[in-house]
Amino acid sequence: MANIVIIDYNLGNLQSVQAAFLRLGQETVISRDLEEIRRADALILPGVGAFPTAMNNLKKFNLIDVLKERADAGIPILGICLGMQVLFEKGMEIKECQGLGLLKGEVIPIKSSEKIPHMGWNQLKLVKTQPITAFLADSDEVYFVHSYQATCPDDELIAYTTYGEAIIPAIVGKNNIIGCQFHPEKSGEIGRKILRAFLEEI
Repeated sequence: MANIVIIDYNLGNLQSVQAAFLRLGQETVISRDLEEIRRADALILPGVGAFPTAMNNLKKFNLIDVLKERADAGIPILGICLGMQVLFEKGMEIKECQGLGLLKGEVIPIKSSEKIPHMGWNQLKLVKTQPITAFLADSDEVYFVHSYQATCPDDELIAYTTYGEAIIPAIVGKNNIIGCQFHPEKSGEIGRKILRAFLEEI
């Protein structure tokens, strides 16, 4: 069985992510121990809250360098919600803030006439086929809660959703780095399919 570490940086619904993997028969470890992270076959970076707080916490727990090191080593990394956003080069929440820079692009406020935060079920529009989308169909619905969105180049965009006039990257990725703006752990059967695809890719 794969050795999967859910990164604990005091910002995330760690237990619900862990429970979602357990429902698939996959045990995970919640940890910020650097050696444990280095031994992992895959890493999960969840997150709930604000971009600068996330980056400050990652810095405080000495996690920035080890995440970049593992990314460079080809270890699969899955970012969820805020954990996806910090994969990008910078965020504009509260103040301009450097991200991890594992994906190109930045995180900006959602510009939509709809109510912000964007909260609830929305359809995925698949842009291209990737291992993470192996079990998905166009228009499958997943659960979002966020006020900021990524902007990313076409080659990193795997699926998007629309919210009013806003086009929001929903699944992004490049090589071993994958991000979901929504919460797969709260997205029922479709979320399970996404996590299953991630496990099969490992």
